[in-house]
Amino acid sequence: MVEFHCRFDLCLWKDCKKFPTVWRLCTVVLIGAFSIYMCMIGVDHSKLSYEHVQQNIQQQEWKQSCPGDFSTSLNLIQHYPHPLTYDRQECLCTPVQGFVILSMQRSGSGWFETLLNNHPNISSHGEIFKVKPRRQNFTTIAATLDAIYNLDWYSSAAKNECTSAVGFKWMLNQGAMEYNREVAAYFENKGVSVILLLRRNLLKRIISILANAYDRVAKPLNGTHKSHVHSHEEANKLAEYKPIINVKYLPENFERVMEITDDAHRFFNHTRLLVLYYEDLVTESHSLEQVQKFLGVEPRKLESLQVKIHTRPLSQQIQNWDEVLVRLKGTKFESFLDEEDHPIPP
Repeated sequence: MVEFHCRFDLCLWKDCKKFPTVWRLCTVVLIGAFSIYMCMIGVDHSKLSYEHVQQNIQQQEWKQSCPGDFSTSLNLIQHYPHPLTYDRQECLCTPVQGFVILSMQRSGSGWFETLLNNHPNISSHGEIFKVKPRRQNFTTIAATLDAIYNLDWYSSAAKNECTSAVGFKWMLNQGAMEYNREVAAYFENKGVSVILLLRRNLLKRIISILANAYDRVAKPLNGTHKSHVHSHEEANKLAEYKPIINVKYLPENFERVMEITDDAHRFFNHTRLLVLYYEDLVTESHSLEQVQKFLGVEPRKLESLQVKIHTRPLSQQIQNWDEVLVRLKGTKFESFLDEEDHPIPP
């Protein structure tokens, strides 16, 4: 048996010796390929590391050489983005304040955002996390936030190199609450200003939700769905629809919405937070000035092309108004029946 193995090994060795040049060539090629691969990885990592270090050095140099500005008096964290897609040129010394509008659907966030985008130095990029892949986990969320606050996010709202406040609107059911700890920590670390936009009259919000859902299906405006309109003719057409509200669980519905907004306030209470109500924006002219100062930009008159859809009395907006009236009378939500908007009941 031993002799057989020896003879077998000897045979293999003799066979190998027949092709010494081929084996050596293969070995050299494999070693060379592996060496090139390792060099490429090392160079790529070195390049990325070098660019990252250079970017930090440049930002530190800009901060040291740039004079004080309007935002310093508000204790804002001054951020000097270094976009990867373009050069800020003469605006290198213009600090940028990051912000986010946290809200719920049909609470006036679309109209509010058009007002902000009317300011020449504010860019608000819309409902970014409406696209599900961007919020599949916090890693994708953070990557999206980095692009936005580094001025590398492009949309129709993008201004120019001298943008001094950049953000977007984020619905609470689009990952903001699910990853609230990570998101709040990110905002605190980056100095992002949070605007929590709420609506006091939750009955009017329900009317808007139901009307918008109807419009998605019926599409009365020439077969197109429009969440927001820019003419009184379009507004009047959409306002013709009068929803029927399910009154059985109406108070419970209001309670649930209030729980969500209370949680949002608690989750983001340690960030730089401004709680804002849609009704105050409509009725109080100084509210917009307060928002602009909060974002560190010079206040100016802001305008929107959007036209309000539901302007009729509540009794003319709901088909089963009498049932709604009876259901909410005597409850803590009775104030929602008034045309005037009151503070949300405790």
